[in-house]
Amino acid sequence: MGTRGTFSVTVAKADLVFAAAHFITLPGHRCERLHGHNYRTGVTVQGDLDPESWYVVDFLALKSLMTQLTDELDHRVLLPTQNPKLTIARAGERVTVRFDGAERYSFPADDCALLPIANTTAELLAQHLAQRVRDALAQSGAVRLHALEVDIEENVGQSARYREVFD
Repeated sequence: MGTRGTFSVTVAKADLVFAAAHFITLPGHRCERLHGHNYRTGVTVQGDLDPESWYVVDFLALKSLMTQLTDELDHRVLLPTQNPKLTIARAGERVTVRFDGAERYSFPADDCALLPIANTTAELLAQHLAQRVRDALAQSGAVRLHALEVDIEENVGQSARYREVFD
């Protein structure tokens, strides 16, 4: 009788956080008020051991990557560029957000993070970060990966997780 196992590495440290403002569009042509969260993130990578290092991925490299990604979002207004109810336009040093044709917000461009997602829900933020992690790990040569998960906590006891499985 044989056994089969998998290895996974998790980085979910107290400093993998970002404070950001956002709003989401809701069913019935409604737009939530602008508000903020102190988001916490974590990432789990599942894969085979590297035959030379005997680890799935270097903890320090994974933490550094997550720190870079959360720093890009920290103290920004998160704006979903693929939302069909929103028109987001940059003109000079300003970003204007229109909801159903009417101007809703205008922000300094440097204060915004324009994200290629449909809504700034915790679920889609987790998916976005997972894709960024996947791409960075692929570029680094980490080809032994089986799956990765990203957790986004927007409040204590209120979080979303996205899991991506590779063939």
